[in-house]
Amino acid sequence: MNFVKELEWRGMLHDIMPGTEEQLQKEMTAAYIGFDPTSDSLHVGSFAQIMLLKRFQMAGHKPVVLVGGATGMIGDPSGKSQERNLLTEENLQKNLDGIKKQLMKFLDFENGENKAELVNNYDWMKEYSFLEFIRDIGKHITVNYMMAKDSVKKRVGEESKTGMSFTEFSYQLVQGYDFYWLYKNKNCKLQMGGSDQWGNITTGTELIRRKERGEAFALTIPLVTKADGGKFGKTEEGNIWLDPEYTSPYKFYQFWLNISDEDAEKYIKIFTLLNKEEIDSLIEKHREEPHVRSLQQRLAKELTIMVHSERDYETAVAASKILFGKATTDELKTLDEKTFLSVFEGVPMFDVKKTLIDSGVNVLNLLAEDTEIFPSKGELRRTIKGGGVSINKEKIQSEEITIGSDRLLNDKYILVQKGKKNYFLIRVV
Repeated sequence: MNFVKELEWRGMLHDIMPGTEEQLQKEMTAAYIGFDPTSDSLHVGSFAQIMLLKRFQMAGHKPVVLVGGATGMIGDPSGKSQERNLLTEENLQKNLDGIKKQLMKFLDFENGENKAELVNNYDWMKEYSFLEFIRDIGKHITVNYMMAKDSVKKRVGEESKTGMSFTEFSYQLVQGYDFYWLYKNKNCKLQMGGSDQWGNITTGTELIRRKERGEAFALTIPLVTKADGGKFGKTEEGNIWLDPEYTSPYKFYQFWLNISDEDAEKYIKIFTLLNKEEIDSLIEKHREEPHVRSLQQRLAKELTIMVHSERDYETAVAASKILFGKATTDELKTLDEKTFLSVFEGVPMFDVKKTLIDSGVNVLNLLAEDTEIFPSKGELRRTIKGGGVSINKEKIQSEEITIGSDRLLNDKYILVQKGKKNYFLIRVV
C-alpha cells in the first residue's frame, strides 16, 4: 500500500513536505502523532489521527504515539482563542493511562519490527532545566520565525483580546524539541497531525535541520468538518467519546446513523478500512436510494464494531428498533440498564415505591394517580379502549390489569407508551 496515495483518494492529505513520499517508499519509517491528555478518553475528533496511524502501520511503517504529559501542562495555542487550565501530575497520569488503553484497540503494540510504541514527553522534559532548555534549544529558533506562525499571529494580532502568555508562546519550541528528541533517540523522521499543527511540526523539522543538520519530514491531514459548518464530533450534549462510560455504544451508533448524506460520503473514506471499490459501490447505491440511508448504516456498523464490539453493535441496533420500530417485550428485556437509559434519555420519569409494585397495583391507579402519565382515569380508559396504551411494548387490553414486579425491566423500570411516540418511564425506588 502506498501510504500517500491511500491518503489522497480518501481525501486525507492536506500538506506534505517535499521528499516525504520518497522517504516512505525508501524504507520503513517511524512517524509520530501527539495526543493531548486533557481527558482520560479520546473523542471522535481524535479518531482521524488514530486512523492515520493505523493506516501508517498497515503500510508497513512504525507508528509512535506521543502522549503529551509535558506539553499538556502548557496548552497548545493552535486553534484556541484563549488559554486553558493547566493539569496536575495526578490528573495527567490518569488521562495517560486511559488514552493508552484505548489506543491499544487500534494499533499493534506487540508484534513485528513496525510495532507501535507509546512515549510520554514528560519522561525527557521533567529533568530538563529551564536554563538548559533555552541554552540548548531556544538559541536555534528565532523569535521572528516563531512569530510568523499562524497559531501565534492569531493570538497576538490586533484582533486578539486576550493575547498570549509566554507559556503558550513557548509551546512550539517544546513540541519542536519532542520531534528532535524522537529523531535522535528513536530514529523518527516524520511527524503527522491535523492541518492546524503544520506550524508546530515544521518548527521541529527546522530544529532538526539547524541543530543536527538532519532531514525530517512533515505531513498533515485536513481537519474533519461537518457540511453544515457545525463542529464535528459534538452534539448538543457535548463530545462523542470513545469511552463507553462517557458515550454509550448506542449513542455512538446513533451519532453516525444521523449524519448527513454529504458527510457520510466523506466520513466513510476517512474513518473505515473499507477499500476504494467497496466504498465507491456503497456511495453509488446510496445515491440511488438515499432514503434507505444504507451509507450511514454501514458507517455506523463499521465504527461501532471497531471502537466497541460486535455485541455492542447488535445491542445498539436492537435498541434503535425499540424506539423507532416494532420491537417486542423480549427485545426490550435484552437491554442492559445503561443502554436502556441511553435509549430513553430525556423521557419523563416518575418514581414509585417498590412496595406498591411488589403488592401489585391496578393499571388505572398506577398511570393516573401514582404517576401523572394520564391526567385522569377517564382519559386513560378511553385511550386503553382505543388501543393507545402499551406497557413494555405490550398493548394493554383491559383496565382491570394489575401491574406487579414481574413487569420490571432491569428489576427497576416500567416503560409506558401513550400513542405512537410518547414514552414515559416509571422507576421503582
